[in-house]
Formats: sequence, structure tokens, C-alpha cells
Amino acid sequence: MNIEQTNQTLLISEVEEITASSAGGFKKEVKKRMTPTIANIDLDANSLNFIDSSGLGALISLQKLTKERGGQFRILSPTSSVVQLIELTHLHRILVIVS
Repeated sequence: MNIEQTNQTLLISEVEEITASSAGGFKKEVKKRMTPTIANIDLDANSLNFIDSSGLGALISLQKLTKERGGQFRILSPTSSVVQLIELTHLHRILVIVS
């Protein structure tokens, strides 16, 4: 996983999966990088091949964090399987997906 900061946004990339075994560490690492000036998180999901319910929970948690800061959590360039799961669970109603 790679995390870069630009202005008020964290860009997370090179994530291949977010599962029960990795979701806690993923969320903890992102929150650790959230300085007071950061309001937005962009997850570059073009290499995200698999996400389970724990991974979806981590994304929802980060979405809530950005919303509390007046920012936005976006999922950029997700794979079709990730889009399908997000739509199947109706989370596309609260998660912003940018193709």
C-alpha cells in the first residue's frame, strides 16, 4: 500500500485486497496519516482485486471520517468486481465511485 498526501487529500494506491485479515491494519494506517489539514481520501482501486465485508466496513469508516471533516471519500478507477460488490450491497448510495 502506498499513501501520498497532496494538499487536503490522501491518495491511497497499490492495494490488492482488503479483507478481514487486513482491514484493521488498512484503516489504522490511513487514520494515522490523517493530519488535521486533510479532509479527503482518494482510494485508487485499479489494483484492488478483492474486498470482503470487513473491507467494506473499513471503507465506510473512512467515508464517515472524511464526512466529519467536511471532505469526501472517493473510490477511483475500481475494478468491475469491486463495483459489482458495492452495487450489490447498495453502498453505491453512500460511497462515491469515479470510473
